[in-house]
Amino acid sequence: MYPTNIYVKRREQLRKKIKSGVLLFLGNSDAPMNYKDNIYPFRQDSTFLYYFGINHPDFTAVIDIDENKEIIFANDLSVDDIVWTGPQKSTCQLAKRAGLKNSAPINKLIPVIKKAIAGNRMIHYLPQYRSENKISLSKLLEINPSAINNYASHELTTTVISQRSIKSKEEVADIEKAINVSYEMYTTAMKIVKPGMYEREIAGFVEGIVLSAGGRLSFPTILSVHGETLHNHYHTNKMKSGDIFVMDSGAEVSNGYASDITRTIPVNGKFSNMQKDIYEIVLDAQVSSIKAIKPGVKYKTVHLKAAKIITQGLKDLGLVKGNVSDAVANGAHAMFFPHGLGHMMGLDVHDMENLGEQFVGYSKDDIRSEQFGLAYLRLARELKSGFVLTVEPGIYFIPALIDKWRKEKINSRFINFEKVNKYRQFGGVRIEDDILVTNNGYRILGKPIPKTIKDVEAYCSK
Repeated sequence: MYPTNIYVKRREQLRKKIKSGVLLFLGNSDAPMNYKDNIYPFRQDSTFLYYFGINHPDFTAVIDIDENKEIIFANDLSVDDIVWTGPQKSTCQLAKRAGLKNSAPINKLIPVIKKAIAGNRMIHYLPQYRSENKISLSKLLEINPSAINNYASHELTTTVISQRSIKSKEEVADIEKAINVSYEMYTTAMKIVKPGMYEREIAGFVEGIVLSAGGRLSFPTILSVHGETLHNHYHTNKMKSGDIFVMDSGAEVSNGYASDITRTIPVNGKFSNMQKDIYEIVLDAQVSSIKAIKPGVKYKTVHLKAAKIITQGLKDLGLVKGNVSDAVANGAHAMFFPHGLGHMMGLDVHDMENLGEQFVGYSKDDIRSEQFGLAYLRLARELKSGFVLTVEPGIYFIPALIDKWRKEKINSRFINFEKVNKYRQFGGVRIEDDILVTNNGYRILGKPIPKTIKDVEAYCSK
């Protein structure tokens, strides 16, 4: 938890933007895996963490703008609870730690909200992503659970997004702590991998590093020799000499901030010539994209720059033909690079995606493309100093997609399908780093993780 004054200041900034009404923040509850007492590791709602810092289940907070009150609602543990959990801080102690003077049992929340409704006052709440919180709001506000998000406060949502998008020095420091754990994860993976290992062995090692550092995975690890499957959580392939594997993983530190890093690693420690050709194109696209980052630049522009570099590189190899700009305009590159260049990062790996990607990654002036590939771009808006984002271009050879486009003659004037077909067992390459937008440009966060062919091969040989 950060010092108390940080949470107080965050809430003060929020109150200055929201002029009236009641702000209602629901924390998360424990979620059972397969029966009530066997629960998933608890993860607090990120916005609740941001404004209150309380990382315990079953807490709710109210900020009454008009009456200038802040109240934390939760029940203290009973002796029966403490038998299983051990002593815990009281609701009053946690509220004080967050800079709030008032706390109350959870049953006192209902009359507070009912009184506000009776007074025709606006109840501001954020879009909900957990069913239990939708049900709780449904009971409080007498709205059908399926319609809860239809009444979420646009004013509160956009205000929270604008505030959380700009990272403070404390937040950046925590993200860098997470990336430094990622450094250990990736350099260890490079050192221990060898032909004959199963993917799950590497996945287990790297998760152990995160746990031993006092954190947790920020998302389920993607690790596979079938890197052409973008979110491949299947870890039971046996790796053989000549394979490369894509590892996309992250750590989360105690305050909730995350890292998100990707590297592509040769199983036998050496890239083949064909693998080097593709890898160098992706690396060029990634490095060039990072160098293009600065305030005022639209990230969609950076994405299209990466797409052109990838397309030119593939054209040099004979996989693409024709004019590069025309090929990108027609979306031909998306058969090889079917996702966006990156996304915002912070307390969430896809930061604030639960609040609405259209508000986080797009402004009112940005129209989301419907073109395959470009439609998946999560971040298109103009960059501002203080944003933290990922840069993660890739090249993938997806047999099902190759076959579909070839059969339907999609972008056939730009793609040499005969040559592409020779790569159908290649897999994929992705390279990703986490970047801070500074006043004048950018900074790559964290301890540098090997990504040149020379450096990756050197670590693999250790």
